[in-house]
Amino acid sequence: MKTIAVIGGGITGVTTAYALARRGFSVTLFEKQRYAAMETSFANGGQLSASNAEVWNHSSTVLKGLQWMFKSDAPLLINPKPSWHKLSWFCEFLAAIPHYQSNTVETARLAIAAREHLFAWGAEEGIDFDLKQKGILHIYRNQAGFEHAGKVSRLLAQGGLERRAVTPQEMRAIEPTLSGSFYGGYFTESDSTGDIHKFTSGLAAACSRMGVNCLYGQQVLSVSSNGKQASVTVQQADGPMTSTFDGIVVCAGTASRALAAQLGDRVNIYPVKGYSITVNLLDENSQAAAPNISLLDDETKLVTSRLGDDRFRVAGTAEFNGYNKDIRADRIRPLIDWVQACFPGVSTRSVVPWAGLRPMMPNMLPRVGRGNQPCVFYNTGHGHLGWTLSAVTASMIGDIVQQTLDKTTMVPASMALSEAGT
Repeated sequence: MKTIAVIGGGITGVTTAYALARRGFSVTLFEKQRYAAMETSFANGGQLSASNAEVWNHSSTVLKGLQWMFKSDAPLLINPKPSWHKLSWFCEFLAAIPHYQSNTVETARLAIAAREHLFAWGAEEGIDFDLKQKGILHIYRNQAGFEHAGKVSRLLAQGGLERRAVTPQEMRAIEPTLSGSFYGGYFTESDSTGDIHKFTSGLAAACSRMGVNCLYGQQVLSVSSNGKQASVTVQQADGPMTSTFDGIVVCAGTASRALAAQLGDRVNIYPVKGYSITVNLLDENSQAAAPNISLLDDETKLVTSRLGDDRFRVAGTAEFNGYNKDIRADRIRPLIDWVQACFPGVSTRSVVPWAGLRPMMPNMLPRVGRGNQPCVFYNTGHGHLGWTLSAVTASMIGDIVQQTLDKTTMVPASMALSEAGT
C-alpha cells in the first residue's frame, strides 16, 4: 500500500485525504492547529457558488483597486507598500487578463462538477453542515453592474451553469426580507450554502474512521524529496522528527508557497485577507427578519449565508496586506452597516468578527497536479472558492496521484524508515 502525506487540515487537505483514502492509499494528514478547519476554513461566507466563478482578472478590477487604494473601508484594499512577492503576483495577475473568459468558464465547470462529490460525501458520511439548497441571488444597484452580470452569465452558461435575470419585484418574491433599492438581479437556483467548518470537521472524522492518520498540532518544519520519496519533518516535544512517504500532497493554503520552494517548485500564492461576521439571531424578530436565500451584493462584494435558524453569516472584501491576520474594526464596520441597511429588523447586538487568508493564485485557478518531482503533488491556491471547488479538485488530485504512483516503482516507506535509523 502506497503511503501519502497530506500537508494541511483545511477544506482542501481534508477532502484530499478523504479522496486518497477512498482510493486505497495509506494517508497521513499533518495539520499545525489542534483541530481541522481552524484557519481559512473556519468562518467563510458559506456559499457553494458556481455563480461566483467569475475570475478577478478584468480591467474593471484593476481600475477599482486603484480608486479604492486609500479608502480603508473599500471592498478591495491594497497596501501600497511594495514587496517582491506582491509585485510578482500582480504582474502575473495582469498577464492573465487575456484569459479572463476561458478561466471563468473553466471555474464554472469545476464548480458544477464539485457539487456531485461534496453532496455525495456529506450524505454518505452523515455530516450535518447546515446545508441549504435554495439558490443564490446576485443583487445589482445600477444598470452598469446588471449589464456586466449579463455578460458574465453568458460565460457561466458556457461552463454549464443556468442562472436567470430577475426584476426588483421578483427579487422581493425570492427574498421578502431584503430592503433597499435595486436595479435587478440574477438568481441561480442550483447553488447552495453550508457551514464549511462543520463539513470539514465531519469529513475529518470520517477520514479517521477510514484509517487516515490525522496528526494535529504538528508544526511542519521542512519538506523534501529525492524524486522517489518525500520526507516531512515536524517539531516534537523532544525535537524534530522526520517521516518518509511514497508521495506528498501540499494543501497548506497560504503556506504552500514556502513549502513548494523547499520541494523545488514555484507556486506563487498570495494571502488575500477576507473578513466575515456571524450575526447571532438571538430573538424571534431577528430570525424572522434575516434572509433564508443566500445573497451576493456585487457592488460591496459581500456574500451571505443563513446557517441554521440562529446564525447569519456575512463575508467578503479583499485585502492585499501580506501575512496579516489582524481583525480591523474599519473593515468589519461595513459588514455590520450592510446588515443594518439591507435587513434592518436583524439585531446586530451579538456579532462575531473573523478574518482569514485566502490562498490565491494570480490567474485565480487552483494549482492541481504534479510538481517537478514525480512524487510531489499540489492541491492548493483556490482563493475565494476553496469551499466551492474543494471536492472536485480533491478527486482530480486523487486520480493524478493514483495514475502517477501506479506507474512509478517506489522504495517502500517502511524500508526507507529502517534505513534512516541505521
